[in-house]
Amino acid sequence: MIPEALWTYLFVFAGALLTIAIAMAYLVCKYTEAYPKVHRYDEEKYFTNPNTGKKVAFPSIDDNWSVNISVIVPAYNEETRLPPMLDDCLKYLEEKSRSGVSYEIIIVSDGSTDKTVEVAESYAKKYNTIRVLALTKNRGKGGAVRLGMLSARGSVMLFADADGATTFSDLDKLNESLRSILGFDYINSPGKTAESHAIVCGSRAHLEEEEKAKRSLFRLFLMYGFHFLVWLLCVRSVHDTQCGFKLLTRASARLVFAALHVERWAFDVEMLYIAEFLNLPITEVAVEWQEIDGSKIVPVWSWLQMGRDLGLISLRYKLGAWKIAKPKVN
Repeated sequence: MIPEALWTYLFVFAGALLTIAIAMAYLVCKYTEAYPKVHRYDEEKYFTNPNTGKKVAFPSIDDNWSVNISVIVPAYNEETRLPPMLDDCLKYLEEKSRSGVSYEIIIVSDGSTDKTVEVAESYAKKYNTIRVLALTKNRGKGGAVRLGMLSARGSVMLFADADGATTFSDLDKLNESLRSILGFDYINSPGKTAESHAIVCGSRAHLEEEEKAKRSLFRLFLMYGFHFLVWLLCVRSVHDTQCGFKLLTRASARLVFAALHVERWAFDVEMLYIAEFLNLPITEVAVEWQEIDGSKIVPVWSWLQMGRDLGLISLRYKLGAWKIAKPKVN
């Protein structure tokens, strides 16, 4: 039999927890912006024309498309890993351009403190299809990708990690999946593609069995724990949310990145959460992937940060502190 005094303490404790939870929910809703406000420094609105040395304003994602595909490359202190990635990317895109496919590459230096900007600009001098967006301060990968997307001209937009971990020619697989969703693609019908909705995610899920043998039990626990939290709290249509190789139509990128709040590692999860909420078509395609030395992710700390962000994403949307603007239907 539980003493009456103990029942009293339990009720008081439960009441205190409930009060704290309500107070926290109130504070989250009151002091959180429902819709993101994207601040952009004046110098981030321009790129330098390498031939004239003059500043040229970036276009807006609200403008009409003018190239078949934009490739957004977020880069933070990537002076070493960026050149091999760009070489692979340019080899593929230059070959496509010979058959009439127009492209641009926007390298977004996320407040880099090394020679990333200089390396990127050296490529821009050789290829007039490359633009360099140098962010004034570090925003995080999500913030860099977002500003690149908002500055792009493509009918479709691909963001690809600067480490070159994914074989760039696997873009063919993503385009094939895009075609299966829409019935056309950005090569043959760029106008229709730009106005349609689809997101195609590169995936490393098929490599998990191989990775199991290489990872410690603790890292496996973190990996599966993260996957479970993603599935439980946020996204259920995509197994590998974190692969940095995703293709979006212009219309989908406009919707998703206008609503995005998270600017660091977990931005992919919120991006897909928004896409699921808006019922945008999403597919997942296996791509070739290899570990490249020099990762910016600190194994334990980064996983813990992402786990925290997942909880906050779920909580803020469920409480209504964050909102997603649904597109108007005429």
